[in-house]
Amino acid sequence: MQSPDFWNDSEKSNSINKELSSLRKELSLYNKINKDITDNKEIMELLEADYSEDIFNDLVADVDSCSEQLKELEINTLLNGEYDNYDCYLEIHPGAGGTESCDWASMLLRMYERFCDKMGYKHEILEYQDGDEAGLKSVTVHIKGDFAYGYLKCEKGVHRLVRISPFDSNKRRHTSFASVSIVPEIDQNINIDIKEEDIRIDVYCASGHGGQGVNTTPSAVRITHFPSKIVVTCQNERSQLQNKEQAMKVLKSKLFALEQEKKEKEIAALKGINTNIDFGSQIRSYVLEPYKLVKDYRSNYETPETSKILDGDIKSLIESILKTK
Repeated sequence: MQSPDFWNDSEKSNSINKELSSLRKELSLYNKINKDITDNKEIMELLEADYSEDIFNDLVADVDSCSEQLKELEINTLLNGEYDNYDCYLEIHPGAGGTESCDWASMLLRMYERFCDKMGYKHEILEYQDGDEAGLKSVTVHIKGDFAYGYLKCEKGVHRLVRISPFDSNKRRHTSFASVSIVPEIDQNINIDIKEEDIRIDVYCASGHGGQGVNTTPSAVRITHFPSKIVVTCQNERSQLQNKEQAMKVLKSKLFALEQEKKEKEIAALKGINTNIDFGSQIRSYVLEPYKLVKDYRSNYETPETSKILDGDIKSLIESILKTK
């Protein structure tokens, strides 16, 4: 960073500056824990010589606080993947279940937006398509923050909801599915070869989220990449050029993730969902009827506090998955 030409390449310099900030934060936490442990040892020695209940109670509180900080540091050490500290793109698509699944997809969007707010992550909807009767057909969200991809990569998969349907006049229990896909936002300096003849760019009027100007002018952009069959859309900006640039960033990130998946030959690589969005393929179930339970099938994490989970309180759930990897 002391180099005179460090800030000439803003994207690279911002990435390095972000990495430095993350390392400083982790080192600061480590030093604080180390100091607290040393101080508490000294207090314990004093208590052995001259016991005080007030000092003892303060010591217990400090030890409990130190324990929580150690858990945070442990999670930081687990977020050591090559792309874990990258920003990311989150996509949600409804699966089997019709209107029910479209509504379920919108509930998941709300859950992740609340999670981002709790984590201090910035999030922006790049593309949103309304469901025919309720909910949504598809949504793409750009998420920025420390270890955004590292945390949210645990969410890619099929999510299953069981509840009494609000759309069923007979009040029967329904099962719905939706898929979540997470892709890291790659460094745009990485060379991804996209030939003009391999893509088609369509321009159209946006629908769903957005102001009147956004929704009435042909500013939304859809890019279709023929070799990979990847389709990317962006409609959040007023400018067609801005939407095209953002859509190309998403396409590059998806193509990069796809290449990584081929190289590593792993099912759960960076691309996301490769399974059918229906029975037997879920990573997690959210049961609201006849009882309340959220269960993740990878870590076996269970909680009856479904309302908290659907309100974005999923950090503990995600951390349980990180600890199993």
